Amino acid sequence: MAGKLHNRVASVAGAALAQRKYVAPVEVFTALGWVHPSRVEEWRRGRFSPLAKELPVGTARIAEALECLGNWARANGLSPSDSAYVAGTRDRRDLRFTEDDALDQLCRTHWLAPGLTDKQRARLTERQNKAPDLAVTIAGNDWTCAGCATRGATGDLHLPEGDGHLCLACADFDHLVFLPAGNAALSRRAKLESTLAVLVLRFNRRRKRHERQGILVEEAALERAEQQCLADEDVRARRRERDAHRRAAQDVEFQAAFAEVVRRLYPGCPAERAQLIAEHAGTRGSGRVGRSAAGRALDEEAVRLAVIASVRHLDTAYDRLLMDGVPRADARERIRADLDRVLEGWAQPSAG
Repeated sequence: MAGKLHNRVASVAGAALAQRKYVAPVEVFTALGWVHPSRVEEWRRGRFSPLAKELPVGTARIAEALECLGNWARANGLSPSDSAYVAGTRDRRDLRFTEDDALDQLCRTHWLAPGLTDKQRARLTERQNKAPDLAVTIAGNDWTCAGCATRGATGDLHLPEGDGHLCLACADFDHLVFLPAGNAALSRRAKLESTLAVLVLRFNRRRKRHERQGILVEEAALERAEQQCLADEDVRARRRERDAHRRAAQDVEFQAAFAEVVRRLYPGCPAERAQLIAEHAGTRGSGRVGRSAAGRALDEEAVRLAVIASVRHLDTAYDRLLMDGVPRADARERIRADLDRVLEGWAQPSAG
């Protein structure tokens, strides 16, 4: 069991390191499936504490996972760095992972990639120690302000505070104006210009996560930001065009590398099919496995999942079964033999 956990921790830690140049225990917990990212977000915003009460494992299992992470990190030359976890609340209080002080400290230990310069280490540490932005949420139901006891209407903004919510007036945010999301440059500049800036979030029940709708900023700050954007609009347009070309080139390079891994794992897979799999799985913004952290790191398991998905949809009756109303699990079981037959054939080098 310990060996299996070590392998799982090593896999998710390797993917995290390739993407971010560091590994954080809390991200390992989410990758292991012990806690949903949305609950981590709620914890970071100070809605509950400690985080351990959301995990389906006890402190002994947490300690075991952290030991596996530490052993893997030291074996790969990573260096430890203590990180602060501060709540995204007005009082910016410290957050806790567990009630055990020693274990809590281990959970705060991030592991940084070897070979980083002092400047890179300092920048990473500063980013990791930064508290989440203050945020209000769009209420999905009627609610009552815990400060003034005023009943709010559906769609009103409120600040989560302890077990309740505060209206914008009680939160001292009612002097701010709303800037909808959509213009990254304007939002960034308005936030920098504003002494106080607050994110506006809406909870997406289907995706089980909060999504950004815009920000609340000071009216004068928004006006200054708008003037700045008007002054360099042409420059930013040219930059966007250059960035689009750069991203397109990066996508082509990544998809070629992805296809190469497909061919290495499945030498019998036709080259044009391997390229098709890579393009489909690696489409930017698609949310598919190729754009996951493991996929971008060319993790073999992520590549295998992309291949399996392609075969399932293109080489079996899976989609037709779904259209006929067959439950997803039953449909997958029915096409399993056909799926395995294709994969086994691709596992062997092609005769040509």
